[in-house]
Amino acid sequence: MKKILIINGHPDKESYCHALAEVYRKGALASGAEVKEIVLADLQFDPILHFGYRKRTELEPDLIEAWEKIKWAEHLVWVYPVWWGSVPALLKGFIDRVFLPGFGFKKRENSLLWDPLLKGRSARIISTLDQPVWFYWLVNRRPSHWAMKRLTLNFCGIKPVRCTTIGPIRLSTDTFRTRWLEKIERLGIAQI
Repeated sequence: MKKILIINGHPDKESYCHALAEVYRKGALASGAEVKEIVLADLQFDPILHFGYRKRTELEPDLIEAWEKIKWAEHLVWVYPVWWGSVPALLKGFIDRVFLPGFGFKKRENSLLWDPLLKGRSARIISTLDQPVWFYWLVNRRPSHWAMKRLTLNFCGIKPVRCTTIGPIRLSTDTFRTRWLEKIERLGIAQI
């Protein structure tokens, strides 16, 4: 039985991203996976890393719980909208506060190299766009995917990371959104 953690990074609990996270969860549970969730809109924490890595800011109880869930998980599913070519501020703040030295990675003494500390986990990114997917890839060069996949998750040892990009959501039809909900549920069933 695979241990799956769904991290919903959309601050609006009535968003399409919440529907996507729910159908992935439904599919994963139907296939026998063990599923936990982190809904960032429900957490109480300061998203700002006030001192960078110079001085430790104590983690709030919700972030300690999130930390434990990430350590527990074998597969992380990130669901969020792409805003301004990046992740929402709430999700960025969560990453800044949780994926710290000593948790996500360890700096090597007297070196620019690091050791990833979250090896043995895989991930799926499910993101929504208000632009066509081809435009995001070809013209904009998918900046949020690079940041999340390569510069965050791979940096911490999480591999492989697969990406599912859905767009454009703005002006999309009910048929388009329903078809994607069905596809995401199938991803949950496949546990990938």
